[in-house]
Amino acid sequence: MQVNRRLFLMGSAGAAAGLALGAGSAIPAFAEDAQLRAMWWGSNDRAKRTLDVAKLYQSKTPGVTLVGESLSGDGYWTKLATQMAGRSIADIFQLEPGTISDYSKRGACLPLDEFVPSTLDVKSFGADMLKLTTIDGKLYGVGLGLNSFSMFFDTVEFEKAGIPLPTPDLTWDEYAKLAVELAKSSGKGGGPYAARYAYVFDAWLRQRGKSLFARESVGLGFTADDAREWFDYWEKLRKAGGTVAADVQTLDQNTIDTNCLGLGKSVIGMAYSNQMVGYQLIIKNKLGITMLPREKKGGPSGHYYRPALIWSVGATTKQGEAAAKFISFFVNDPEAGKILGVERGVPMSPTVREAILPQLNPTEQETVKYVNQLKDQVGEYPPPVPMGATQFDQRVLRPICDELAFERISPADAATRLIEEGKATIKG
Repeated sequence: MQVNRRLFLMGSAGAAAGLALGAGSAIPAFAEDAQLRAMWWGSNDRAKRTLDVAKLYQSKTPGVTLVGESLSGDGYWTKLATQMAGRSIADIFQLEPGTISDYSKRGACLPLDEFVPSTLDVKSFGADMLKLTTIDGKLYGVGLGLNSFSMFFDTVEFEKAGIPLPTPDLTWDEYAKLAVELAKSSGKGGGPYAARYAYVFDAWLRQRGKSLFARESVGLGFTADDAREWFDYWEKLRKAGGTVAADVQTLDQNTIDTNCLGLGKSVIGMAYSNQMVGYQLIIKNKLGITMLPREKKGGPSGHYYRPALIWSVGATTKQGEAAAKFISFFVNDPEAGKILGVERGVPMSPTVREAILPQLNPTEQETVKYVNQLKDQVGEYPPPVPMGATQFDQRVLRPICDELAFERISPADAATRLIEEGKATIKG
């Protein structure tokens, strides 16, 4: 059974015994010089890797204890909102490109500039990489690895169907035909009902010269006509049998264990490239990876490099320097890099990247190869998302798409609502 919330005492005594406390368990009192709380979401594999790096750090840094909390799905954001309201944000917490701007502008993140470079070493990343986590001129987080959007697929089911494996130049029209054929052959959904994936919609828009959010102003970067075309595509594909059913898709909380591919309900899944490691751990058949479909052969891919995930420091922390020191270790230490692999993305540090390459398993090597192959396909990184982007994804786009998939509204009505509710949600 997937555990949705886990609390780990990552101090030397607890970690040595592999201590995992229940969510309501009391944390023993210690007299350490610094006790840091870390919070993230993700799979059991991510929790184990994070725990092992914390143990390594503590073996090299006497007097520091880390208490780590791993959550799954929407529970993470609910917990973070509660912490923000109570002014008790975790010392170190995980964000992503779609949320760092929102949370930094809402005062959740501590600016890290004062710790660079004395405590937080980011010199090997390069200025462009730091732009990915810099909001309004201040550094609010450190990227933990590079990734991009991707499409995962069950290679065995493709072989059974006698269908060639998808290539990077696959178009959306070709994808639709392929998904229907796979559904008929496998008895599963061909792929996800991806209308509700904001990042896939963004790539689709970028292929057409537009974007999810406006580039030069605050607001949406698409029209109701764009949204209606998007919704039409997925509704036609759903009705043709090329997607999972609505009741399966609504289970998806943007986590591996709730995704239709992870649940074994589809042949294809759409996710971020670093997640291939986690998917392969729970899927028996060999997975393949390629780019998202595109509008036309030779046209823009809509892809861009992004920090897979981000460590930020809580604005309410009293241990800012200690938190920054741990993050610096997390992203720069070669031993830590070997533990983490590419589960949170391809390391940004060239030294760490070089150190881990010889030990990577075939799945991890595929993710590195994929990120490298994108070099000539990625476009310009978009501006930081506006405030309200998280709410737009979770409370506007996904619910509207769920109503659409259950045939409670039409694509035209869904498009109108997306514009109206989206404009009311996005702020400066």
